[in-house]
Amino acid sequence: MIRTWCLKDAHQSLVLASFGGGLPEVVYWGAALPAGEPLEILAKASVADVTGGMIDRNAPLSLCPEASNTFPGQTGLSARTRDGSVLAPVFRFESEATSGHDLTLTFTDKDLGLTLIFDLSLTPDTSLLKLQTRLKSADVIQVDWLAAPVLPVPAHTDEMIEFSGRWCAEFLTRRLAFAPGARLRDNRTGRTDHAHFPGLIACNGRTSNTQGEAFAFHYGWSGGHRSVAEELADGRRQVQFGHASGSLAAGRHFASASLYATWSGSGLNGAAVRFQRHLRERVVTGARSPRPVHYNCWEAVYFDHKLDDLKAIATRAADLGAERFVLDDGWFGRRDDDTTSLGDWVVDARKYPDGLGPLIDHVRALGLEFGIWFEPEMVNEDSDLYRAHPDWVLGPADQIRGRQQLVLDMAREDVRDYLFDHIAAVLRDNAIGYIKWDHNRVLPVVEAAQTEGLYALLDRLREAFPDVEIESCSSGGGRIDFGILERTQRVWLSDSNDALERQRIQHDAALFLPSSVTGSHVGPRHCHTSGRTLDIALRAWTAAQRHMGFEMDPRELGDDEAATLRKVTDWWKNNRDWMMHADILRLDSPDPAVIAEQQLAEDGSRFAVFAAQTRTSDQILPRALRLTGLDPSATYRITLANRDDAPRLSRGAPLLKDGPLEASGQYLMSHGLTLPWRFPETVWVLEGRKL
Repeated sequence: MIRTWCLKDAHQSLVLASFGGGLPEVVYWGAALPAGEPLEILAKASVADVTGGMIDRNAPLSLCPEASNTFPGQTGLSARTRDGSVLAPVFRFESEATSGHDLTLTFTDKDLGLTLIFDLSLTPDTSLLKLQTRLKSADVIQVDWLAAPVLPVPAHTDEMIEFSGRWCAEFLTRRLAFAPGARLRDNRTGRTDHAHFPGLIACNGRTSNTQGEAFAFHYGWSGGHRSVAEELADGRRQVQFGHASGSLAAGRHFASASLYATWSGSGLNGAAVRFQRHLRERVVTGARSPRPVHYNCWEAVYFDHKLDDLKAIATRAADLGAERFVLDDGWFGRRDDDTTSLGDWVVDARKYPDGLGPLIDHVRALGLEFGIWFEPEMVNEDSDLYRAHPDWVLGPADQIRGRQQLVLDMAREDVRDYLFDHIAAVLRDNAIGYIKWDHNRVLPVVEAAQTEGLYALLDRLREAFPDVEIESCSSGGGRIDFGILERTQRVWLSDSNDALERQRIQHDAALFLPSSVTGSHVGPRHCHTSGRTLDIALRAWTAAQRHMGFEMDPRELGDDEAATLRKVTDWWKNNRDWMMHADILRLDSPDPAVIAEQQLAEDGSRFAVFAAQTRTSDQILPRALRLTGLDPSATYRITLANRDDAPRLSRGAPLLKDGPLEASGQYLMSHGLTLPWRFPETVWVLEGRKL
């Protein structure tokens, strides 16, 4: 007997089949199938041959490949009884339930008392699959590995794009060829982590930003994760995601996080847009609209909080266009450096003898919202909290410290109660609309309960203070994923405010993240993390590509620099209503020295193009930049928003330098834009409107 199911929208179809009551297999995933496609025929057509040197039946590559079926690759479940005996369940169909675009499939092994449940959905308006595996056991068992629903990728996608990175260099991408064997990555840092963003894209050598097929995956989990991209000896390929090895405690109920996935036939951008829209429209809730221009005082004062200086900085920031002021680390306990006071969430009376009120009143009188920094999951040994509760620390006493701090055990209810009470007291006693929630070290042990405890605390705070926005920061981009963004409204993409580094980081993060949640700040003239000195125009336009903010001492700006920053900030404010809902489309620049993207409005009526010259080009003249996503038959008017930035060595008269260009979408996508010459470390900004 064959059972079949199909999740389908206008863009893609996912067809599942269960043979003889066994676990479901994906028999088709790709472009949307026509109505009336005979699914049972597709199921039968998926059955592969058997030849010499093989066992007599191909082990199913199901949503949870089973050891009991002699599966030759990485299985989807590894579990043991309490006495250590290995479990090898044989699951059989139990029931199905459908509701709209949601499908739940239940399978059981009654002899072992195990129930395996797959929760599968496809959101039509964003065309993103959301998949989860749940396991129930009648007895207490130990689960070493439980994969989210396992998906195959076809043979013509012979490459994968994976993500790595480090502090101040997040979202590094790498193309690797599929090859026999498993590419296994086990992130055991206890958080999403700079080096292990939980994403993967299967594609081929012809896939670019704008063309070709892509199968994209993201595991929405804020703890350590494990991923497997495997090519079996028979040629089949599978992709698995789940929690990091050894992170699940013994119990009766287990669940993977949600695996988000999509197929694109229009290059990497096709997948990126699905993730951007789904995150913006379906995951993030409670974000301010319009998004306020953000100011953070960290790189202006660090721990040296002086009320008069902070007031002067807030006044200057407001004059430049800021609409939110965030007081960063250093306001609590006796926090003069990073060796003390984490956990003591009370206002430092030495720095703020009258509390935070005088500063907040000044900030709000300027028309700015007030925000504040916390690092709730951490504790210093030099703190009242640690002296009272050394038993609240996660991991062994002799562990290596990170940034002079230890980690609180978030699985403990008393720890969460303490943190909630102290954070809530600060929020209740002060007019605070925003929290920067930091997390500045990896964990000493890898436990899913740590992340689940964090989620519980954030959920409780969100319920108690629904009007307070929260930013996820983890030494910059160390905890960015759909799981944390279900509970926050913004991410701090990187601690690097170097605009050149930001161009690359933002460009690659756009494969998953929309502008509205991605914080980007105008940093100091002399960058604190790279040592580079960069022009204010590059710094400002780079920040204007995402949720714009400032993070420097604004009193350092000269009159010309201040004028430039005001001009760019005003431009961002005039465009943010549509840009914060725009699709970020990465452009295939023919010049590797140029990083370019096109932000296209939801209705297609307008767009902005940012083309950053990150270094000197190998050729003399700029190469034409082809746009994407336009109506081929429509006419567009394009202007150069910052044409006054053209340098003296730009001696010719390209059309965009002196006036608007009107051309068809077909021309702009086929031939592209001829841009004026410019120096390295600059950016051209173009505005387009559909006529």
